[in-house]
Amino acid sequence: MRITTVSYRNKHHIAIQESDSCWAVSPQPANLGDALATGEVETLLEQSDSWSRAGLDELAFLAPIPYPRRNIICLGMNYAEHAEESLRAKGRELELPEYPVLFTKATTAVIGPYSDIVLDEQVTQQLDWEVELALIIGKGGRYIAKERAFDHIFGYTVVNDLSARDLQFRHKQFFLGKSMDGSCPMGPWITTADQLHDPHNLTVRSYVNDQLKQDGNTRDMVFRIPEIIATLANVMTLQAGDIIATGTPSGVGFARQPPEYLQPGDITRCYIEGLGEIANRIVSA
Repeated sequence: MRITTVSYRNKHHIAIQESDSCWAVSPQPANLGDALATGEVETLLEQSDSWSRAGLDELAFLAPIPYPRRNIICLGMNYAEHAEESLRAKGRELELPEYPVLFTKATTAVIGPYSDIVLDEQVTQQLDWEVELALIIGKGGRYIAKERAFDHIFGYTVVNDLSARDLQFRHKQFFLGKSMDGSCPMGPWITTADQLHDPHNLTVRSYVNDQLKQDGNTRDMVFRIPEIIATLANVMTLQAGDIIATGTPSGVGFARQPPEYLQPGDITRCYIEGLGEIANRIVSA
């Protein structure tokens, strides 16, 4: 199932894809994040046969979870080649992380799959791209064993973990450089876990102005999804609706020679096999 939040007749509704051109839309205004957090999503889906049908021209796609209740949890250096390029760019020797590198992005970073990304050059002049597979927690819990981790996943989506490298390196911690408003395009929908045979064998690509920048595969993750979930749940209670971005492959801008950064007018696209593609234009503040 592909499911998301849309704007329909100027209100937010949950929508389920029925065909390439037709979506079933919930009769009452709602968003998927709230439905997951309150445990109402299964009840809503049981009633979906009676929902209205709408064409693509009637819908505006929002982030599947447009207002996350908690920060987006992210992994850094979770692909070996990306870790190598990052450390090389900083003049350091390659040393893969022994444990997952974790940080968060503010909830206000989330925007829709086709929304404009506002670049305020007074804030950053080094805006970088990072395509990532994100998973959505469907059933919360603490002390989740690796063997049961997949039981807690509602589905998967595409995110662009946009990064202000000057802020990131200036402040040492990742949070500010990762948390600019609008720096987490997400979508275009959530593909439910039952539809994805193997999340560890997906092509992951990003483009800037149709030029391929990243070309990786999720099989190259240093820490795989069960270990990520178990590591987090050993420390904190995961909640339904939590978003976990699992890291990016090599090919980011700051590690290129010379470095490359996004500019107004650029269009960045992020694609993951089986999940779809998001596309966002960079615009001046």
